[in-house]
Amino acid sequence: MLGERGPQRGLFEADTMYLDFVGRNTFYGFLAAHRGEIFRDEDFAGLYNLKMGRPSVPPSLLATALVLQTYDQVSDDEARRRASYDLQWKVALGIPVDQQPFAKSTLWEFRAQLVLQEEQGAIFRRSLELAKQKGFFKGKRKLKLALDTTNILGRGAVKDTYNLLADGIRLVLRVLAEQDSEDLEVSAEREGFGRYVVGPSLKGQAEIDWDDGKARRQFLSAVVADADRLLARVREARSTLAENSPEDQALTEAAGPLSRVLQQDIERKADGPELRDGVAKDRLPSVHDPEMRHGRKSKTKRFDGHKGQVAVDTETQLITAVAVLPGNAHDHEQALAAVEQTEDLTGYSVEETIGDCAYGDGPTRQAFADAKRKLVAKVAPVTNQGYFPKTRFQIDLDGRSCTCPAHQVSRDLRPKAKGGGVFRFATGVCGPCPLRSQCLRGSGGRTVQVHPQEALLQAARAFQASPAFAPNRVLRQTVEHRLARLVQLGIRQARYVGRSKVLFQLAMAAAVANLTLVANAAIQPLAALQLPRLGLLSALVGLPMGSRTAFSNSARRLAQAPPELHVLPRMAFPITPCRPGF
Repeated sequence: MLGERGPQRGLFEADTMYLDFVGRNTFYGFLAAHRGEIFRDEDFAGLYNLKMGRPSVPPSLLATALVLQTYDQVSDDEARRRASYDLQWKVALGIPVDQQPFAKSTLWEFRAQLVLQEEQGAIFRRSLELAKQKGFFKGKRKLKLALDTTNILGRGAVKDTYNLLADGIRLVLRVLAEQDSEDLEVSAEREGFGRYVVGPSLKGQAEIDWDDGKARRQFLSAVVADADRLLARVREARSTLAENSPEDQALTEAAGPLSRVLQQDIERKADGPELRDGVAKDRLPSVHDPEMRHGRKSKTKRFDGHKGQVAVDTETQLITAVAVLPGNAHDHEQALAAVEQTEDLTGYSVEETIGDCAYGDGPTRQAFADAKRKLVAKVAPVTNQGYFPKTRFQIDLDGRSCTCPAHQVSRDLRPKAKGGGVFRFATGVCGPCPLRSQCLRGSGGRTVQVHPQEALLQAARAFQASPAFAPNRVLRQTVEHRLARLVQLGIRQARYVGRSKVLFQLAMAAAVANLTLVANAAIQPLAALQLPRLGLLSALVGLPMGSRTAFSNSARRLAQAPPELHVLPRMAFPITPCRPGF
């Protein structure tokens, strides 16, 4: 049942008694001062049964605790401890000093409900709504967005094929043992799978000569045979279960990763199974987190996990959209969806979207053009292994002609089935050409590919070569700065298994990044009025003793007055933020 906080603040709540001690110009003080604005209990009513059960811990309090947990980057148990004993947290939560507001499991269950109900972005949305209330978008009609991605390292352990198979076998054995109400080790030993449930690494405990190719193949054959035998056991067990029953679904889910590893990493041959050469497309690198993927942010930077995508308003620096992509996804995937999400969450239309060259491919440009949206992104440089690249040729799409660096013209455009085409220069033209050694290495004539979105790419190249493109380089840096802030808040390493939970982590980090921007904006006007400490100290030292005593007595009386009567004295004696600049 939904538990709600009363509208009236208590006399003995920590923010009433210790807000000035903790500091109004801290993030904790900001959360305390705006407690009723940021989160309301009714915003989370959909997570609760409104008629049955005992009243819950108010969800507005738990949402604030999740914000603090992300801000301080602590575990669930540490979050419980700080909510119980840390004065800064108690002030931010607005609870009495002697109250222990929630258990570790309560915070876990609240987060789980947000994920299960696909409300991972609920707190993130509230951060944008608060920014709108505080005037961050005041007077704006159109937004300029900057898009980018960063890698998120997966939570699951990345292992080689031998240990992946062993982990997959262990997962299936555990489910079978649970359904038979047996001990895992006893059940595995009886079925001949004992070596898979003892020790952390099957490969590490195998007593074979790893330099001997024949020994490796024999060991792999035995492991694959065990996996096949276990999958046959799963099929037999499922035949006795009702289709789509909880037990049937548990077996299907457990056997899935094992079957996937066999398919992607093992090549069946007449003389026995072998490890497949190369890396299979969409390869599964971890059995414990099946949604992780091998990914690259560059030719040299490889990772295993996911990609976090963010959209940032270049003027306010607010993060307006987040998404988690597979690690092997292209950066430009869901670019248009990020723009649409921004418009849904902010209520403002986007006039321009800025990205790096990863967003400058032809299909993405076409998608934006079809949606009547403006995309600004560099076209990736074109190379041709030291020979003249395509950009050295002048392609006239309207005139259906192509002029080479030697000023020879080809009108032989041969269309392709999927769009675009290829210009061909005659062998007789290219043969005697003095630039031939710089243009092509074969014996025939030069060919020039025409992209299906050639017109869009030509326009983009012309724009990026003009002075008008320069400001966009500066604007794009805003998203890089915001990504750096998200990395500070811990998104480089996933805290959870599964893409939906990683999305929650990213959305929480984005919410905290937005809230700290709003908090800084609220604090800056006060900071501008603060007297320099050194100047104030000098003035006090120069006063006669009686004047200093009178000043101290006046300051003490003002400190005991209602808050609205002693704003200026508080400004004169600023308290150092617990985390300067947040």
